[in-house]
Amino acid sequence: MSYQAPVQDMLFNIEHLARIDRIAQMPGFEEAGLETAQAVLQECARFNAEVVAPLNHEADEAPSFWADRAVTTSKGFRQAFRQYTEGGWQALQHPAAWGGQGLPKTIGAACSEMLNSACLSFALCPLLTDGAIEALLTAGSEELKATYLAKLVSGQWTGTMNLTEPQAGSDLALVRARAQPQPDGTYRIFGTKIFITYGEHDLAENIVHLTLARVEGAPEGVKGISLFVVPKFLVHPDGTPGTRNDVVCTSIEHKLGIKASPTAALQFGDGGGAVGYLVGEENRGLEYMFIMMNAARYAVGLQGVAVAERAYQQAAAYAKERVQSRPVDGSVRGPAAIIRHPDVRRMLMTMRALTEGCRAMATTAAAAYDAAHHHPDAAVRAQNRAFYEFLVPLVKGYSTEMSLEVTSLGVQVHGGMGFMEETGAAQHYRDARILPIYEGTTAIQANDLVGRKTARDGGQTARAIAARIEATEQDLAASGSAEAQSIAAHLAQARRAFLDVADFMVDKTQSDPNAAYGGSVPYLMLAGNLAAGWQMGRSVLAAQEQLKAGKEAAFMHAKIATARFYAEHILPRTRALRDAIVDGAQSVMGLPVEAF
Repeated sequence: MSYQAPVQDMLFNIEHLARIDRIAQMPGFEEAGLETAQAVLQECARFNAEVVAPLNHEADEAPSFWADRAVTTSKGFRQAFRQYTEGGWQALQHPAAWGGQGLPKTIGAACSEMLNSACLSFALCPLLTDGAIEALLTAGSEELKATYLAKLVSGQWTGTMNLTEPQAGSDLALVRARAQPQPDGTYRIFGTKIFITYGEHDLAENIVHLTLARVEGAPEGVKGISLFVVPKFLVHPDGTPGTRNDVVCTSIEHKLGIKASPTAALQFGDGGGAVGYLVGEENRGLEYMFIMMNAARYAVGLQGVAVAERAYQQAAAYAKERVQSRPVDGSVRGPAAIIRHPDVRRMLMTMRALTEGCRAMATTAAAAYDAAHHHPDAAVRAQNRAFYEFLVPLVKGYSTEMSLEVTSLGVQVHGGMGFMEETGAAQHYRDARILPIYEGTTAIQANDLVGRKTARDGGQTARAIAARIEATEQDLAASGSAEAQSIAAHLAQARRAFLDVADFMVDKTQSDPNAAYGGSVPYLMLAGNLAAGWQMGRSVLAAQEQLKAGKEAAFMHAKIATARFYAEHILPRTRALRDAIVDGAQSVMGLPVEAF
């Protein structure tokens, strides 16, 4: 099924929730107003619909393959990647000093969603390159920047993130890859890395592996990990690729989904040691890698929105065409399109509301990121940094868990046909399943939300966000419409549930950590649900103003109806989550280990 980017919804969020007019007043973004956003999004939508989206189903059926230590990507990927880089899409939100276009993350995020909707497997390569660029911009030496950044920003070279080893998954304290210092200031890297997305491919002339390893004699645990640039090909002084480095792909994985994305096992140093270049200082590698990981975590959250959008579009189109059964209200005498049946409408509305809510939340987070990095007032930067950092685990965790629900509903709307690979509905479900796992499982995001984002500051950031939500409730209640009144009431109930749980986490994190962390994922789901619902409430306020101005009536009415459904059908889940966390804490650990 074809894909058409939801440009109108994206621009609505960019204009009314992210307030692109304010972003365009920040230093460096003066040319990045609504007119620029519209032009960029429309061209990005055309490119992805025409070039990338047609590859998705065929690449799933004929994925990338490995032979003789080399990977051949799926048919059409090389040509599409060339068009992607030649179009400047890799460079979109990176600094002009390194050949980028310097656009805000607010615009770049919408383009990232489109690329991932078009083909999740294809989009993973640019996603990892973006993270490598972020890490080098923050921690790389001037020499490393001069050697690698322009090539990465252009897409001429691509980047990877090498963390995981056979014995070290989420627990990076167990990393055992070794780095031996050399007299010339380089290091020799030895070890095995697994699950390396696009660790080997044929799309670009060089691959820049950002790799965690321990310098000999370094402390045990996370305090002894360093970060290195290990290129596939060593780089000549003139910037061209030279000799092949001592890093090889020994296999790629056979996976449930994202099959066209090569997930590589890499072996470093079997021929004497792979040449690596230290990023920043020794033993601070995990700190630097977190820069890349946080960029990737936000991007994976967008992947959840993206695959949900693709599943929703396909399910809605199928429901309008599939004729089956007589409507219960008798509106049609004989069998009718299944979209006339109430339960199909409930499923489609759930898919639509969850997708739009998470997109709105992600757009708001992107705007906070832009303000945190570019606003001229230091106090405003700090406030937005705290807000963005609180939202990142929600964007990653809630949006990806949401994508499982939406893609599963997409299969259900198709009925038995959805279980057949021919329709493509099953692919979205399979592809989505990795999203709550990689770049930090939902539990890891939730532990971050509890420990670093809630308990560490005594719940101050959580309460500050709740106060902003309460202000939105008051605006909704004052607006007078029945839809806004309903949304305000449900938002208030969800906010109170959130505050109860935030207080519980602050109280229990030290005194009863099992109780706190046993409810960490439900807390993340509650907070993500509330944050997305809040943005839907803000959307209603904006849509009502647009209706008063006589603008885009059909779209605005649909936005209000979708937001009301979110409030009345999805926000109520927060109350059950609150009760499970606060009242059910003891039962999580109630069964002894030997009873399992």
